[in-house]
Amino acid sequence: MTKILVAEDERDIRELIAFTLRFAGFEVGLASNGAEAVEKALQEPPDLILMDVRMPRMTGYDACRLLKEQAATRDIPVVFLSAKGQESEIHQGLAMGATEYILKPFAPDELTQKVKQILSQIGKA
Repeated sequence: MTKILVAEDERDIRELIAFTLRFAGFEVGLASNGAEAVEKALQEPPDLILMDVRMPRMTGYDACRLLKEQAATRDIPVVFLSAKGQESEIHQGLAMGATEYILKPFAPDELTQKVKQILSQIGKA
């Protein structure tokens, strides 16, 4: 089963994303900040990481950079989730190695469709 790690500091949003992805048939791991996301991804590498940009302890940008520096997690696609849609922020996220940048709020079916599209591009769908 395809495993997705969701790193989001707001519990309600994290639970909504987890519910949406589980309903679509994915196995879901959860992290409440960037540091926890890096730790969990290194322990048990997921197939895809959905990560909020602004989180306590470590931002999504910093977590992505650390994951891209590790051989075990370098090739895992990272998708940023953010309410901030400025061009400079999107550019910064993609420059850190993110595959995609999804703006909040998003419809659950839109998220599921985007996740499936990214996974099919890397042969994990």
